[in-house]
Amino acid sequence: MGRLARLLRRRRPGLVSLGTTFAVSFAAVTAAVTVVVGILSYSAAARLVRVDQQSVFDEVVQDLRDEVRQHRMSPEDFSSSAPGHDLVRPARTDVQVLGADGSVVDPGSPGLPVRQADRIVARASAAGELTEHKDVDVGSDVYRVATVALGGGRGAVQVAQEFSDTEDLLQALQQRTLILMAAVVVGAGLFGWWLARRITRRLVVLTAAAEDVARTRRLGVQVPVTGYDEVGRLGRAFDRMLGRLAQSEEDQRRLVQDAGHELRTPLTSLRTNISLLRRIDEFPPETREELVADLGQEARELTDLVNELVELAAGQSDTEPPQRVDLADIAEDVAGVARRRTGREILVRASGVTSTDGRPGMLTRAVSNLVENAVKFDREGRGPVEIRVAGPARAGVVRVEVLDRGPGIGDEDLVRVFDRFYRAADARSLPGSGLGLSIVREVALAHGGAPFAVRREGGGMVMGFSVGGGV
Repeated sequence: MGRLARLLRRRRPGLVSLGTTFAVSFAAVTAAVTVVVGILSYSAAARLVRVDQQSVFDEVVQDLRDEVRQHRMSPEDFSSSAPGHDLVRPARTDVQVLGADGSVVDPGSPGLPVRQADRIVARASAAGELTEHKDVDVGSDVYRVATVALGGGRGAVQVAQEFSDTEDLLQALQQRTLILMAAVVVGAGLFGWWLARRITRRLVVLTAAAEDVARTRRLGVQVPVTGYDEVGRLGRAFDRMLGRLAQSEEDQRRLVQDAGHELRTPLTSLRTNISLLRRIDEFPPETREELVADLGQEARELTDLVNELVELAAGQSDTEPPQRVDLADIAEDVAGVARRRTGREILVRASGVTSTDGRPGMLTRAVSNLVENAVKFDREGRGPVEIRVAGPARAGVVRVEVLDRGPGIGDEDLVRVFDRFYRAADARSLPGSGLGLSIVREVALAHGGAPFAVRREGGGMVMGFSVGGGV
């Protein structure tokens, strides 16, 4: 928890938030795409317009050359008042007629400049001879001009196409493209900002919850969870994590309280007997023997209690990785150890599929505790202790049962037999701390199962646990 708090406090002033980063990144990507698409679109459109205008002009010039080659024509035939002049004067085309000496016979509108190359073409003997001029300034406009000879030195016809109006059109298109690109970038930035706020709003809530936990150290904080996307999954995972941490903290607190309560009794008895050691010379030999025996017994009980507390605490925070285990094999191993320790007959019966996912160390400890409990209470040894492993009773569930022929447990004790430190009235004279069965319960719950205890027909108990496959 302290590390989490340090990480949260490590945020430096001026650090750009995730929402701002997302919005800027979204706008930047959109701007780049828009600029590239805009440039490519404008270039393609400008090229198409220029090529189209050039092809129209070339077609007009070629029609004029074909006309003068097929027919003997004079400058008067191309006068603006002559019939049929529309053939060589389409829209947006300016026509000017030159005489044999290169002088202007019929001026265009506007008038076109006449250069030396045009005069030479006007005196040409071959009809259709051509000279072209690009980027010709006529007033404030720019034209492309083609001069076609009539042949026989009779003059020439100048055909001009305005070039500047096309460029003005393309310039207007360029300006509109830039305005549209700017609008798209601004719109993308605003949309990215809105989208970033919508996405990161739940992250901000989760961050506030984490900061609140780090500041107050209260794990019982309710984390607001909405949605089913990655952020929603993160919120639910964070809520479950806090819940488990809170449960772990509560378990530790109860364990410490219960352990402190249970340790007081043997420690008080041990302290009393130790105080009597100062007067051991005053006691008869029989009393001395009893005192030493009591001290040894109390030391063993205290050692057993501490060991079981350590086992219980280790079981709650076991980091052993889950793996595929066979509970029948575990039961055989536990039975072999119990036979060597107690000399009792331990039988193992397995049926069905007894493999499951679990932590072998924890499961071994649970089965061992059940067997030790059965041996301890079945002191007369009227029959063998049986370990039965059966599965699956239902999908994925394996049951482990330990059967004995001991005195059994009363109805009032059955509901509490798996509680920590609980011992039935007739068992308090026996060695033990009351933690063995509680460890069984912890192991069963950690594996998605539950413990159970029922009286056995004919005397004795059936105690065990189920494993549901959840670890």
